[in-house]
Amino acid sequence: MLIKEIDSQELAGWLEEEPPPILIDVRTRPEMIQASIPSGKPLPLKILPVCANDIPKDQKVVFYCRTGARSAQACMYMTQKGYDNVYNLHGGIIHWARYGLPIIPMVLE
Repeated sequence: MLIKEIDSQELAGWLEEEPPPILIDVRTRPEMIQASIPSGKPLPLKILPVCANDIPKDQKVVFYCRTGARSAQACMYMTQKGYDNVYNLHGGIIHWARYGLPIIPMVLE
């Protein structure tokens, strides 16, 4: 099954659009605290099956992780659940940071 991918520069442009895509970070909590993409929402991959129905089907959703492997799994799972508008951030936050795009520590509750 093929998944849709987006690169860091294209995502940076999408985040300027109205409405911006939903950006979901599927890494572990310790990884999120170190660095995250602004506006990213925490949803560790292991919790995704429990919360998948809370993700809207009518908006673009971009999943990301460290390198793009876990977020690709998230995209595959969501595609199997009938979601069409899900994208994997190619290269993950590593590529995002290499392009000099903003990262911040995620504040978790």
